[in-house]
Amino acid sequence: MFTVTLITTPTERQLDKALVENLRNAWGGGDANWLSIDEAAEFAVPAMPDTHWQVWEDLQQACVDLVVQPLEGRRKQMLLADMDSTMIRQECIDELADEAGVGAHVADITARAMNGELDFEAALIERVGLLKGLPVGVIEEALDRRITYMPGGYELVNTMKANGAYAALVSGGFTAFTARVAAALGFDENRANTLLTSNGTLTGEVGRPILGKAAKVQALEEITARLGITESDVMAVGDGANDLGMLGRAGAGVALHAKPAVQAQCDIRINHGDLTALLYLQGYSRDEFVS
Repeated sequence: MFTVTLITTPTERQLDKALVENLRNAWGGGDANWLSIDEAAEFAVPAMPDTHWQVWEDLQQACVDLVVQPLEGRRKQMLLADMDSTMIRQECIDELADEAGVGAHVADITARAMNGELDFEAALIERVGLLKGLPVGVIEEALDRRITYMPGGYELVNTMKANGAYAALVSGGFTAFTARVAAALGFDENRANTLLTSNGTLTGEVGRPILGKAAKVQALEEITARLGITESDVMAVGDGANDLGMLGRAGAGVALHAKPAVQAQCDIRINHGDLTALLYLQGYSRDEFVS
């Protein structure tokens, strides 16, 4: 059995009941279950529909995300999340670069690296090098003034934790940012790169080894082994090319508002919903959310 989930933008809440019923009838699905009125609905189907991606394409035009996944085991025991442009709206290195006066240049490199056009490690070394001489205090200023959270992140982490799941934040960004974000959202642990400093300024160097694509997969392997669960018990979420390893290995790999090259390699794509979409995908209804 498979579950079909339809989710629209939570601020608009315009998921048409007729649309849900028409698709349910076309695919021979069971009764529709509304997880959030006018926002998210689901129904079961006996097999993966042949027209899945054609319908997905059509529904994108209507600002509706469509996900078809196996019914069994969809409620996960672990959340493994990227930070930049996933749990927060920004790319932390771009915000620091803006303070250093090289924002546009670094943002271009970041975009290309996240779309898989550049080697992640080399791109990170180059970008960090441009931050040399920046006062350490700028990090706190960026956290206070520039960083905003992606809607639904607190609900996602804490609803899963309230139901026994473990939450890990694993970022190609920096520990100075992940520590604050993890504490604010309720993550159990966080991993990221370390910006090296000397005499109150950034040296332009990043600690080794660099946490990139392989390190995110390593985190998946290490944490699941420690918890005594399998990779199929994990929901991973990210937006960049360096997330593809963990997205491909996790039981549910979610490309959230992701780069085109990343979306093309993921079966679960959320472009209109926020982070609460990951709860709907697991069958949680809005009245079960911890907020």
